[in-house]
Amino acid sequence: MLEFETTQWSLIRAAGRDPSEQAKEALEQLCQKYWQPLYVYIRRRVQNEADALDLVQAFFARLLEKHYLADADQNRGRFRSFLITAFKHFLANEWDKAKAQKRGGLHKIHSLGLSVDDSVVSFELDVGVTPEQLYERQWARSLINLVKERLQAEYTKQKKKGLFDLLKDFLASDQQVKYIEVTEKLGMKEPAVRMAASRMRKRFRQLLREEIAHTVSNAEDVDGEIRHLFTIFRE
Repeated sequence: MLEFETTQWSLIRAAGRDPSEQAKEALEQLCQKYWQPLYVYIRRRVQNEADALDLVQAFFARLLEKHYLADADQNRGRFRSFLITAFKHFLANEWDKAKAQKRGGLHKIHSLGLSVDDSVVSFELDVGVTPEQLYERQWARSLINLVKERLQAEYTKQKKKGLFDLLKDFLASDQQVKYIEVTEKLGMKEPAVRMAASRMRKRFRQLLREEIAHTVSNAEDVDGEIRHLFTIFRE
């Protein structure tokens, strides 16, 4: 599989210019990382789950077909901002075309195998939350889940998945009661468990910074994005 770390801008530009199989694979990886926030956004306008998924898939296919990703410029800011702007443009100008394709037009909507049943999408019906806020919230959730998956993969590769499963709850908090439970299960003393949890949190923060760094225009924006990320969770 082609390595595609969240949004490496060089690959985004390549996907925008190059119609090769590699570009299509890059686009599919991009879709897998960003379709959930777009899906949550469009569900405010489309009640049917399948129709919403079709529109998201059609949007990503159109990105490749029309070379829209060639316009993505790392120096213009955050990639998720570019993406939601492009999605709004797609909905405003090509929604009818996408629906016609679904009804059997000349071009079949490219299927990326998306399924809400297989996702962790949390669709919110709160009328006080705008579609843009829903997009931001799901972006934050998806990013945190991606980092957790990377962390789990590292522990699994080191044959420490059992340790990860027992310590993952400490990524968000430092709970005395749970430490006691874990020490009993691991047969380790509490200071050793605390140290292991501290190392896990440190690695989680490193991976989070790496992922965010791929989505902003310069290193100075990373800290601001992290603050924004956790502000979203406090709202």
